[in-house]
Amino acid sequence: MSLKEHLYELRYRLGLAMLVIAVGAVFGFIWFQVRLGPIPSLGDILTGPYCQPDLAEYRADITTDGRCALLQTEPFEIFLVQLQVGTAAGAVLLSPLWLYQIWAFITPGLYAKERNFARVFVGIGALLFVAGAVLAYLVVPEGLKVLLGFGSGNWTTALTGSKYINFVITMLFIFGVSFLLPLVVVMLNRAGVVSYERLAKWRRGLMMGLFVFAAIATPGTDPISMVVLALALVLLFELAIQLARIHDKRKAKLRAAEGWDALDDNEAAPFDYTPSDADGELPGQKVPDEKVPDEKVPDEKVPDEKVPGEAAASEPAKRVNYDDAT
Repeated sequence: MSLKEHLYELRYRLGLAMLVIAVGAVFGFIWFQVRLGPIPSLGDILTGPYCQPDLAEYRADITTDGRCALLQTEPFEIFLVQLQVGTAAGAVLLSPLWLYQIWAFITPGLYAKERNFARVFVGIGALLFVAGAVLAYLVVPEGLKVLLGFGSGNWTTALTGSKYINFVITMLFIFGVSFLLPLVVVMLNRAGVVSYERLAKWRRGLMMGLFVFAAIATPGTDPISMVVLALALVLLFELAIQLARIHDKRKAKLRAAEGWDALDDNEAAPFDYTPSDADGELPGQKVPDEKVPDEKVPDEKVPDEKVPGEAAASEPAKRVNYDDAT
């Protein structure tokens, strides 16, 4: 396609992706306060860690019936929180649809092998992100116990809705993205950037860096969430290192079978240097001889030389296929 057609295709794909995200935002906005059969509402899911019975001694009863609830200290605070959370939840649930639009725009420029690798890594990345978010959701109540326990004798805790929801969403996002770091290591090893020997040499430094990263990245700064994130990343990084070891071992075995390591410095590489013709016949393939007719082939007539000015004047000028704005 031309540049103009590529831009039109990009605009079309982005428009469809934005439309899908808008539909997901409407769905998430409604789901925030409505149960979907056996599935609880999105608001109940997010306030679940805060409303657990184990945290009852740290919470202040701000409702007349003793029901667990969050505070609203500004006008339209609940509306903005519901819109924010609904948009994020809808985008996550409908991510296969809008990610497909991006994939459909990129995939014509990829080879079949590259498309297969992309499918595998995107699928594994999605599973790792979900696993990290689920782990964060399970860790949030334990972290709240530590955070709300400080000064419980002299303080009354009543969290506002916006700050609590931002805290939970940040935890889910950080855990989910952190779980993708070992996948990046595997990709770099597959691309030949990082080898197993180098990763094994850097193992202690990487483990120390993971604990430092967990201490900085977690928003709650409580020891439980930091230790859980660090230990999970250590296990995933060790799995990535072992996958790199298997890949490098298989690559070395294939290299030895092809005879690359036994080559002398002055010896040519074992490539097949037999060229193929323009029609695409394989090397060594016998092409049938064409029969030449007995008639005498007339001599080719050499065209008369033309003056450059005459050629330019006789041929019409070609119109450019895109406008000035493009």
